Amino acid sequence: MAWACLLVAGLLEIVWAFSMKQSAGFTRLVPSIVTVVTMIGSFGLLAVAMRSLPLGTAYTVWTGIGAVGAFVLGIAVLGEAVTAQRVAAAALIVAGLLLMKVSSPG
Repeated sequence: MAWACLLVAGLLEIVWAFSMKQSAGFTRLVPSIVTVVTMIGSFGLLAVAMRSLPLGTAYTVWTGIGAVGAFVLGIAVLGEAVTAQRVAAAALIVAGLLLMKVSSPG
């Protein structure tokens, strides 16, 4: 259950990062509201996951899901650059997440 909460928390992190970008520095109401609501949900689910997962594992996986998801969303939706170095960096983050998952209890 902790891993499922952590996954959803990471997905919500992607949503709040994207909506924060869309809020234009919190000057647009709807994206600003989406940002705050999904942040609360993301932090709440992270807290639930941390009840049974180690801090380092939970936080690393949460931020990794958010980072890679925001990277992919930036490319797919916002037209951000795709370079070999950026893709390699994202691949290394994913490899680290997988290693963290297989080396952690729970």
